[in-house]
Amino acid sequence: MASPSRRQLLRATVGAAVTAAVASGAENRAAATEPAAATEPPGAGAAPPPGPGHAAPPVIEPLPEGYTAAPSPYWNSIGPLVTMPQKVPLIQVADRPVQLETPRQYFLTALTPRSAFFVRWHLGQHPHAVDLRTWRLRVEGKVNRPLSLSYAELLRDFKPFTVAAVNQCAGNGRSRFSPRVPGSQWGNGAMGCAQWTGVRLRDLLARAGVAAGAVALQLMGLDRGGGPEGSPSARYSKSLDLKTDAAALEESVLAYALNGEPLPLLNGFPLRLVVPGYFSTYWVKALDALTVLDKPDENFWMKTAYRIPSRPGGHITPEEQKKGGVPTEPITRMPVRSFIVTPDGESKLPAGFAVTLRGIAFSGHDHIARVEVSADDGATWQPAHLGEDLGRYAFRPFTAQFTPKQPGRLTLRVRATDKKGNGQSDEPKWNPSGYMWNRIERQEVVIGPAE
Repeated sequence: MASPSRRQLLRATVGAAVTAAVASGAENRAAATEPAAATEPPGAGAAPPPGPGHAAPPVIEPLPEGYTAAPSPYWNSIGPLVTMPQKVPLIQVADRPVQLETPRQYFLTALTPRSAFFVRWHLGQHPHAVDLRTWRLRVEGKVNRPLSLSYAELLRDFKPFTVAAVNQCAGNGRSRFSPRVPGSQWGNGAMGCAQWTGVRLRDLLARAGVAAGAVALQLMGLDRGGGPEGSPSARYSKSLDLKTDAAALEESVLAYALNGEPLPLLNGFPLRLVVPGYFSTYWVKALDALTVLDKPDENFWMKTAYRIPSRPGGHITPEEQKKGGVPTEPITRMPVRSFIVTPDGESKLPAGFAVTLRGIAFSGHDHIARVEVSADDGATWQPAHLGEDLGRYAFRPFTAQFTPKQPGRLTLRVRATDKKGNGQSDEPKWNPSGYMWNRIERQEVVIGPAE
């Protein structure tokens, strides 16, 4: 079967999304108070059906039969480039809520530019402006001293702390799953690394005084959805367990700066939680409330969404999923990942030319200790040279050289290992939510004759 063009794939994917939204719009409105048994909230971005005077959706060119179950062959997702405030052109994965992916070329350095940092909101009504004269961060619940802090007080009354950390969507790489799973079809660009500056969470909780009987910390931001209050499409909130997530809480920062500048609105201005090593689902944006709970948080975004099979690596098979009964647990730390950024396969490489391979690696557990590359599809491996180390949760750039000997096609591979021994395998990865993809990455290159 011939592979489709990027245009075919884009048109078919968008068409499927439009068709699904139109078909489900009436159901979502009729059952707005009933949470769906899925990882997306009901009605969060569903489009209304065409009414009088409105044209029906255009007919969409289908993909070749059977192709939709295959993984995407592209490094990034296949959406169009769009420009939004404070951002360079990014790849649009969704427009409501806004989801923007960072193009490949921005991953050549340890820090991702502020203007190129990916965007992922869960609910459609996220802030377009925040008035700092009235905004307050509330700390309440099981605390001895409830707090209401202004932006100026956070800057003035707490010692600033900076940490370099990767922020990665749990679904980064979802388009690589086979068979495909529902959800935003991210390529590899739903991630970024930055220097995050703000207030240590432990300092803030020390000032509030966590009371006896406290078990979890709930995080809530300013974004809203269209559902009734109490439904998952009304508010987005996450929580961290004070015991099982204690190490992560100790390292967490309430960040007001990204690479030394104020957070962009699309990345959570005025304040977002940074949980180094954890997936982005806990990095709540436009934060305005921390609530210390005296019982486990069972809201939709904890009890139903962002959960993985309780299996090594969070992966099962589609057959196991169909049988049912697989226990799940909240997703937390990121597995080891590594990426080849260049060469990107867009142009031929001359035979006999010494090529420098460049990329990045990271882990949610510890510093990257080793990166290896292969220029013969995994038959042999060689160590890469590691670049600057900005911290245990940051991107670690690497380089390696290889010289193609003769014309033809080569498949490059990369794999990484962290200081705790966590690494990458080439075994199949699958779960029904499309989370935690970390299979060994490949890049095919074409070698042309030099004479």
